[in-house]
Amino acid sequence: MVVPPLLRVVIMGPPGSGKGTVSSRIIKHFGMKHLSSGDLLRDNMQKKTEVGILAKSYIDQGCLIPDDIMTRLMLNELKGLDRYNWLLDGFPRTVAQAEALDKECQIDTVIDLDVPFETIKCRLTARWIHPASGRVYNLEFSPPKVQGIDDITGEPLVQRDDDKPETVTKRLQAYDAQTKPVLEYYREKGLLKSFSGTETNKIWPHIYAFLQTKLPDVSQKDAATPR
Repeated sequence: MVVPPLLRVVIMGPPGSGKGTVSSRIIKHFGMKHLSSGDLLRDNMQKKTEVGILAKSYIDQGCLIPDDIMTRLMLNELKGLDRYNWLLDGFPRTVAQAEALDKECQIDTVIDLDVPFETIKCRLTARWIHPASGRVYNLEFSPPKVQGIDDITGEPLVQRDDDKPETVTKRLQAYDAQTKPVLEYYREKGLLKSFSGTETNKIWPHIYAFLQTKLPDVSQKDAATPR
């Protein structure tokens, strides 16, 4: 039996582009290992590892984590996934990180979620939360019964700093400045596959069809197997 080569995928997209939703669907359907730089950073900070303490010192100062720290963290984690198909999320964020990744492994494809900034702005700034319970409302598709008030407790809702219009604009501008060169880097290598749209549910079938040409859908196999 011929063993198919392993698939190495990077997913990119601005904050609020639906990357988390798309990643979870890819994992469910194609059984890939998911490595998120955000999750890994949080885990390391929580465990107070050497890299975690270093990373936290930069975050606390409002600075970007230097390339060498991020690269060390991610490449170290990838060593344990060398026998699996994997999906990288949140890394590489700079061309230097992309070059360091290339030295260690061969990337097969880069999925780029090309969602208009205006759509993302509406999506993120529409999000309000009830701090005590963590309940999340979205004014677009799951609004509270009374504007600004939690359905269950009647307490006021708040908007996280991250979701305030001026912060969202800054985050999107930072993504644009930092990550556009990475998209260009992969485009020149012929690895970039952009999926454009304003709704994750409409973009997803195209991503699914594209990945099906590379990997079997394991979720269907599970469904067909009697428990």
